[in-house]
Amino acid sequence: MDGKLSEIEKLTAFVRDNPRLVVLTGAGVSEASGIPTYRDREGRWRHSEPIKHQEFIAEPARRQRYWARSIRGWPAVRDARPNPAHQALTTLERAGYVQSIITQNVDRLHQRAGSRRVIDLHGRLDRVCCLECGGMHCRDSIQQRLEAINESINSDGHAMARPDGDVELPDARVKGIKIPGCSRCGGVLMPDVVFFGGTVPRERVATCMTDLENADALVAIGSSLQVYSGFRFCRRAADLGKPLAILNPGHTRADDMATLKLGTDCGWLLRQLAINLAHPSAGDSPS
Repeated sequence: MDGKLSEIEKLTAFVRDNPRLVVLTGAGVSEASGIPTYRDREGRWRHSEPIKHQEFIAEPARRQRYWARSIRGWPAVRDARPNPAHQALTTLERAGYVQSIITQNVDRLHQRAGSRRVIDLHGRLDRVCCLECGGMHCRDSIQQRLEAINESINSDGHAMARPDGDVELPDARVKGIKIPGCSRCGGVLMPDVVFFGGTVPRERVATCMTDLENADALVAIGSSLQVYSGFRFCRRAADLGKPLAILNPGHTRADDMATLKLGTDCGWLLRQLAINLAHPSAGDSPS
C-alpha cells in the first residue's frame, strides 16, 4: 500500500504542477470493462495480429473473416460499461484538469462515462460505413442483418473475446458466413475504424496536435505506445518540452521520454486523483 500511496502522491503533484492535461488512452483503460488488451506487459501480442486495413479493402475472404468474428464479438463491446478509470477522467474533465482525451480505443466508453472532449483517434466501432457511397449505418442495424442471414452463428458455444470487438472462430465457421451489402447502394461495408496499417485522417491528427500544444502536459494511460499513431503524441510532447506521465504496468515505447512512470492499476490511481483534485482549494484550481 505504501508504494501505491507514493504513486498517487507523485501523480497528484504532477497534475497540480501541470493542471491542463491532454490524456491519451489505450486498451488498458477498458480492460476492467471486460474488453481485452492487444498486448501483454512486455508489448507482445496476446492474440494473432489483428486485421490490416489493406487486407480488409482488397481481400473478400478477410472481410468475411472479420464479419464472422464480429457477429459474435460486437455484443460484448456494445454492452460494456464504463469503469472507474473512465469515470474518474470524466470527473477530472468537469473539474477543469482534463482538457481533452485522445483515445486509441473504438469502444466509446469515455463518451458513455460522460466525457465531452473526446477524440476517437482510430474511429468508432458503433458505426459502419459504405466504401462505395460513404453512407453511415448504425452497427446494431448491421448486427440484426448479419444475424438474420447467419442464424447458426451464435450456437457455437464459448468463443474467446478480442479487443477489436470480435472473437476467435475456427476457419470452418468463417467460410459459410454471409455478409450484407450497403442498404443504400449494395456496396462493401466496413466498420468506421482505422485498422492496423490504415491512416488516421489528417484533420483528426491536427486537432490532437493543437490540443497538445495548448496543454501543460500529456498523460498516457493503458497503452504500450507501440503503434506510431499514439506514440507520435509522446514524441511531440517531448519536442514541445511538455512533461509526459505514463500510467501503464508494463513496458512502453515512450518510457525513456517520461517525466513520471507509474505501474499501479490506472483505475485506482485515477479514482484517487479525482478524489484529491475534484474539489480543489482556490490555490489548487486549474488555471
